[in-house]
Amino acid sequence: MILFFVFAGFFTDWLWYDSVGYTSVFSTTVITQILLFVLGALIMGVIVGGNMVIAYRSRPLFGMGMFGGGPSQGADRYRAALDPHRKLIFIAGMAVLALFTGSSTAGQWKTWLLFVNATPFGKTDPEFGMDVSFFMFTYPFIRVLLNFLFTAVIISIVVSAIVHYLYGGFRLQSPGVHATRAARVHLSVLVGLFVLLKAIAYFVDRFGLVFSDRGKVFGASYTDVNAVLPAKSILAIIALICALLFFAGVFRPGGMLPGVGFGLLVLSAVLVGGVYPALVEQFQVKPNQQSKEHDYIARNITATRDAYGIASTEVTPYSAKTQGTQQELQSEVATIPGVRLLDPTVLPPTYEQLQQIKGYYQFPDQLDVDRYTIDGVSRDTVVAVREIGTPPDRNWINDHLVYTHGFGFVAGQGSKTDAQGKPDFLVKDIPPTKGLGDFEPRIYFGEHSPQYSIVGGGKKMELDFPEQTAGGQGSGQVNTTYTGKGGVPIGNFFTRLLYAAKYSETNLLLSSDINSQSRILYNRAPRQRVEQVAPFLTLDGDPYPAIVGGRIVWIVDGYTMSDSYPYSERRSFGEMTRDTSTERQLTPQQPRDHINYIRNSVKATVDAYDGTVTLYAWDDGDPLLRTWEKAFPGVIQPKSKISTELMAHLRYPEDLFKVQRDLIGNYHVTDANAFYGGQDFWKVPDDPSPRSRVKQAPYYVTMKMPNDTTPRFSLTTTMVPNNRDNLAAFMAVDATGGPNAKIRVLQLPSETTIQGPKQAQNAFDTKAASVLNDLRIGGTTETVNGNLLTLPFGGGLLYVQPVYVQPKDENSARYPTLFRVLVMFGSDVGIGGTLKDALDQVFGAGQQAPTNPNQQPPNQQTGVPTDAMKAYDNVQKAYDDGQAALKNGDFAAYGEAQKRLAQALKDLQSTLGKQQASPAPTPSPTPTPASSAAAAPTATPSPTPTKSGS
Repeated sequence: MILFFVFAGFFTDWLWYDSVGYTSVFSTTVITQILLFVLGALIMGVIVGGNMVIAYRSRPLFGMGMFGGGPSQGADRYRAALDPHRKLIFIAGMAVLALFTGSSTAGQWKTWLLFVNATPFGKTDPEFGMDVSFFMFTYPFIRVLLNFLFTAVIISIVVSAIVHYLYGGFRLQSPGVHATRAARVHLSVLVGLFVLLKAIAYFVDRFGLVFSDRGKVFGASYTDVNAVLPAKSILAIIALICALLFFAGVFRPGGMLPGVGFGLLVLSAVLVGGVYPALVEQFQVKPNQQSKEHDYIARNITATRDAYGIASTEVTPYSAKTQGTQQELQSEVATIPGVRLLDPTVLPPTYEQLQQIKGYYQFPDQLDVDRYTIDGVSRDTVVAVREIGTPPDRNWINDHLVYTHGFGFVAGQGSKTDAQGKPDFLVKDIPPTKGLGDFEPRIYFGEHSPQYSIVGGGKKMELDFPEQTAGGQGSGQVNTTYTGKGGVPIGNFFTRLLYAAKYSETNLLLSSDINSQSRILYNRAPRQRVEQVAPFLTLDGDPYPAIVGGRIVWIVDGYTMSDSYPYSERRSFGEMTRDTSTERQLTPQQPRDHINYIRNSVKATVDAYDGTVTLYAWDDGDPLLRTWEKAFPGVIQPKSKISTELMAHLRYPEDLFKVQRDLIGNYHVTDANAFYGGQDFWKVPDDPSPRSRVKQAPYYVTMKMPNDTTPRFSLTTTMVPNNRDNLAAFMAVDATGGPNAKIRVLQLPSETTIQGPKQAQNAFDTKAASVLNDLRIGGTTETVNGNLLTLPFGGGLLYVQPVYVQPKDENSARYPTLFRVLVMFGSDVGIGGTLKDALDQVFGAGQQAPTNPNQQPPNQQTGVPTDAMKAYDNVQKAYDDGQAALKNGDFAAYGEAQKRLAQALKDLQSTLGKQQASPAPTPSPTPTPASSAAAAPTATPSPTPTKSGS
């Protein structure tokens, strides 16, 4: 039964690889592991088993009596108990040892494939002058081989000593140990081999100094090069001499030579290997560390910047002005594109409430940002797919034969909402609208697909989408049957039996709904599918969907990584990619392995309908990728195969950017002396949310860098000095570029105090409090801050943050809608219903109304022109209607009132402009919240908003 279940798991894996067309990956991996298992088990068995046989056959014929004393009672008892079963014990012991050894060596299949397929880097390390590939591919294999041999020799020494003791080869008695010549020779040779291996290890360890963490930075330090390196060479020679002394014990009886060898080995290891380097470190390096470590810090800087792909980072001094002339700033406002105001981490409830359609559909916990060309202009869009969720009635048929797939793609313009603050959807509903053209809407392969589904069969059992009845009640449904090529055919009895064993489900054998045309879909998550076909890659934590060629495809970024790049800084991949998104568990936690080399070498796609996995070589100059391509030929397609339509949706991966910004915090400093001081080091700021101690996530946004002529879809982040919150730098990369996209950093002067994200958030919270607090009256509503975007603007930096409002009652079907947009430039804050309104508050409206000398006559009672009084009445009514709707929780009515309020304010401004000799700037569409409704009719609002936005 055990063998059957093992076979079922193995054979169904092969069937899955065959269904996706990657059987070569499966066969290469399995054959390599089997060969290493057999080879490791065989060599270990020969070495250890052979020494046990030698020890048994060299046993004395007459027991311990030959030593002149009585037989050892303890050894006799053990021998009497074990000797009748010695063959069984020997076979069982060798089998267990072979199992553990084979499993261990099979686990090194990646190290072996890298070694035999090594590709030169064309770069040499500065200490040994060897190609980097030696340290990346050859050195790790040598260490694995030495560890294997050490283990084999140590186990051989132990088991041989036990056998010699049991069969009288030696005994412990006072004084000392008494052994036969055969036992002494055997053990001397084994110990000599161990010491000889130690000599080889000392020599090989010299190359491992490039991974030392002894000094100020990672890599060989002054002490390593000038003390440890010669010490390793000396110790290798001493160990070789000691090995010869142990071998000499074969010919010369007595323990003097082995004793001298052992003592010399221990003493030299302590004095030469430990004390001497410590003395050099303490008395030469520490008093003069900056000068002594200068060259080695420079090596670390160069290697780290190259290994993490940040050597071409462009750091530009940026004055970061906080003020500018009104004319300059107004002209700059006209160049700002539609900044993304929809926050993909805030809006999942909104997408779910507005587009879920039925309770058995679901949206992800975090939406994705992509871009699509709309009316000839590339626009940021917030996208998601409508995946299948939990069936309303749980049973095996519903779970696996009826509710098999999701349906539809939802995309909202990132910078645009409707009158109620809801997303302006380009694609929505079931069947989907055609805002982005025609496409196959069915999602059989997604991030939340069921564990397995049985599809096809021609019976149309699968729920396709809910059908609206004539009365609009939505009680019907349209069924379908899968016609794609994905999945494994499950028509014959033997295959069904294997999958019944795999999933411990008898219904797979008994169900009459499964026929010769049926297929089983499993391993359906995009990351999971790519991991299976490319086990040599580490994948980005955020796959995202895109419409490409009339199909929904998942795009997954793949990384080649290593921890063996000489001199490069090692850091935890999981810690570097940890930020607010991973803390919310919206994306899977990345492995915490320490790395010091990374490349975004592969772009992968997974078809959401048929599950087709395609791998493209994105960074085809990566030697590590070329090495894997040799090991798995034909698996990765060349970059030239990427279609133009797919290329338009590829983006700079988020996890790579997180890693690079973490390193750039220190390694933007390229001078070794300045690096040693560390005064100019940066860090990623904490998320500006209250009490947050987690790094702020980077943001995708279309923006224009200084000196650029057009905006670009970019991935951006900010940096702050260590132990401070003011801004130190702004960092961005063109997210649409190729594998060599350049990271650009705007470095702020160290003497300035430009506000960082936390400080900007505090300014928003303070200056917008009077507006936002009105929403919290009565405790029925609450506000949610969106992503705090930072944009280069007018020689300075502009902060933009959307603010959403939602009901406070968690039991209601609540969802956030856009309510206000906050902007800040310098110390000036604007608060508007739209981004333009907020910008106008800070920078002015730009275009002024022309002067009209024809003024309306004033009202005889108030002294205010009649038209102005009428316009103001409209302002007051719209404001009062909005407040009433807000208190009642009617956000639709509130949105309409805000629209009327904005129009009434424009009418009022136009009227006042006709009565004045000079034009006035356009007022904020938000009346001063501090003024009460009762007092409002008696005072005309100021047509000029304050810079604080109050």
